[in-house]
Amino acid sequence: MAVKGRIIRVSGPLVVAEGMSGAQMYEMVLVGESKLIGEITRIVGDKAYIQVYESTSGLRPGEPVEGTGGPLSVELGPGLIGNIYDGVQRPLPLIAESIAKVNPKRRMFVERGVRVTSLPRDTKFHFVPAKSELKVGDKVEDGDVLGIVQETSLIEHKIMVPPGVRGVLKWLAPEGDYTVEDTIAIVERDGTEYEVKMYHKWPVRVPRPYKIKLDPVLPLITGMRIIDTFFPMAKGGTGAIPGGFGTGKTVTLHSLAQWSEARVVIYIGCGERGNEMTEVLERFPKSKDPWTGKPLMDRTILIANTSNMPVAAREASIYVGVTLAEYYRDMGYDVLLVADSTSRWAEALREIAGRLEEMPAEEGYPSYLASRLAEFYERAGRVETLGRPSRTGSVTIVGAVSPPGGDFSEPVTSHTTRFIRVFWALDTKLAYSRHYPAINWILSYSAYVDLVTPWWHENVDRSWREYRDEAMNILLRESELQEIVRLVGTEGLSEKDKLVLETARMLKDGFLKQNAFDPIDAFSTPQKQFSLLKTIIDIHRKAEELVEKGKTVKEVREALGRLYIDIVKAKFTVPNDKLEEIEAIRKKALKALEGLEAG
Repeated sequence: MAVKGRIIRVSGPLVVAEGMSGAQMYEMVLVGESKLIGEITRIVGDKAYIQVYESTSGLRPGEPVEGTGGPLSVELGPGLIGNIYDGVQRPLPLIAESIAKVNPKRRMFVERGVRVTSLPRDTKFHFVPAKSELKVGDKVEDGDVLGIVQETSLIEHKIMVPPGVRGVLKWLAPEGDYTVEDTIAIVERDGTEYEVKMYHKWPVRVPRPYKIKLDPVLPLITGMRIIDTFFPMAKGGTGAIPGGFGTGKTVTLHSLAQWSEARVVIYIGCGERGNEMTEVLERFPKSKDPWTGKPLMDRTILIANTSNMPVAAREASIYVGVTLAEYYRDMGYDVLLVADSTSRWAEALREIAGRLEEMPAEEGYPSYLASRLAEFYERAGRVETLGRPSRTGSVTIVGAVSPPGGDFSEPVTSHTTRFIRVFWALDTKLAYSRHYPAINWILSYSAYVDLVTPWWHENVDRSWREYRDEAMNILLRESELQEIVRLVGTEGLSEKDKLVLETARMLKDGFLKQNAFDPIDAFSTPQKQFSLLKTIIDIHRKAEELVEKGKTVKEVREALGRLYIDIVKAKFTVPNDKLEEIEAIRKKALKALEGLEAG
């Protein structure tokens, strides 16, 4: 029987209700006459402290509070891909339609108390049963694939036995069109029959089960050279993009979402300004998936909970997003989850903790900030899923962090670095000098370099790691030399050190800088990345030999002539499928340097 109480106090998104004996922690409740969605975050005696996910303005003491008997959950089934949800999985287009019926002038505003279903109930999906793998009378268990639905042109949605359900398959629906509410299978266990529909619910704060967690040994190719080559992300990995205002966090996240080879992308706008999320909503539906040429939204789910939406729902939005990600991981897909930004999410935690009168920790954040961040990032991983047939899927999590003034020592950034293995630090100085992406190669790091090296050696070139490490050492040495240059100028440097500065400049201009809006430069295949890197490093090696033989860096530069410009511009001028043109430039440059040596 549902618990029923009444409101005794309202404080922003926090509501206190009495008469809630029998309620459970994190139980979802309906608050007030408008039945606003809320979640119990603390229980003291018969009093429940409720985090309300909608505006509480106008709520009065004495209004009813009714428990639902279950935790905050999401609906998982066909119809998720291509949708735009708010922080508690309500489709924003349906909310707009619902409001327009009552007041057309208010259709652009998310009114409170609007009840819409997360998945379409009247849409019919074509279900094809997995008859070759299953037949009536077989034993089935969690994760077994019962059939498939072609959800979009890019995603084949696998209808699986829900977690916790196992027994004998008594009936499987024939091929045909069904709604998500229709029964497509009946599983019997101990004389009890369970009707399996095309969707099921799952609590957002509970990680979905899997069979085995695997090592993240496959790189997630993003097409961004500084990421893939110097600070690679692995499928199933965790990363953060911290940076001050204007350093390009949003553009970098957009590029990751658009160009990464993940099969499913979930983009969470949690707490950022509305205009940034509007750009996503306008850009993504018009964009094409670069891997297939199909619409980008055919593999994307958007969750929008901007700064002008309820703060409490912002806190829930990342749990909703990661649960959806785990669901598609269980189908055997590689999923990329992008959260913009975890700083705004942490601010929601801080506000709610303040309303609960909890003892604040560093900079007013709650003492459990670190554990909440850990809970979120630990749900990433590459796994062998439950059920038959055998499948491998991954959830890769990348969170943007917005430290005030670009101060990486503030609590959210410092705690985040404890739980992530890739750190792409955006630099204000690089951004203001128009070097994009503004990822600082001195502060950034990736713990996946050793793990993904075998993949690069097998699929691109056996000498990839050698070239990558040499380029990184040149950039590190250049950073050290810059301190000397600031004091005494370049004249005090040896010719060998001058060559390091020259090569570092070539690396920065011809490799690290990348234009996210250029049709050729926006995405570089691993093969093109290595080809560009090999060209620059081979020229450096040959020039180093000449310098040791007495030639000056100035003479080397003059010998290259226009070829220097061709090398730097190759990222713009040479498409991914014309790598022989880069190889021709490399050979011409080496031949020019050999001519200098002979002369």
